[in-house]
Amino acid sequence: MYETIKKQYASLTKYFIANSLTVSTMESMTGGLIASLLTDTEGASAIMKGAFVTYSNEAKMKQGVPSATIDTYGVYSKETAFAMAKACRETYASDIGIGITGSASNIDLNNADSIPGIVYIAVVYEDGMIAKEFKMPMYETRLEYKLCAAEYVYKMLTKIYTAIESE
Repeated sequence: MYETIKKQYASLTKYFIANSLTVSTMESMTGGLIASLLTDTEGASAIMKGAFVTYSNEAKMKQGVPSATIDTYGVYSKETAFAMAKACRETYASDIGIGITGSASNIDLNNADSIPGIVYIAVVYEDGMIAKEFKMPMYETRLEYKLCAAEYVYKMLTKIYTAIESE
């Protein structure tokens, strides 16, 4: 699973470099994995503007997610993922902002809206935005959940930028 996703992200990063598209991320559930995968390819400094790992609600709010969004929709929602993507895109003045939040394999006792295996991903870009909810299959490790979420992000981006192809 990891090697396949790593190849997908190498292709994605090369596409962004070739098209001068800059990226920023605000990640919760994936803990920075998306930013890591994007920067595993040589030359990524040309496109990666920055990343936030905002595991707590407080961290999300400090980086620009309105508390009203979390209070109204919950931290695990398309609306919060959208606010995360929008905030990182604005902060870093990037072409693409990616926000991701969700619960891996267990219930988050600090947030009542936690549903294990559900992830919310949003991509904000020049021509619009996409926010989706995904139900992940059952996995044995947290890393597998993170990799699954990373693959969902990749698929969303390939739908936006149809010229991206895996090597």
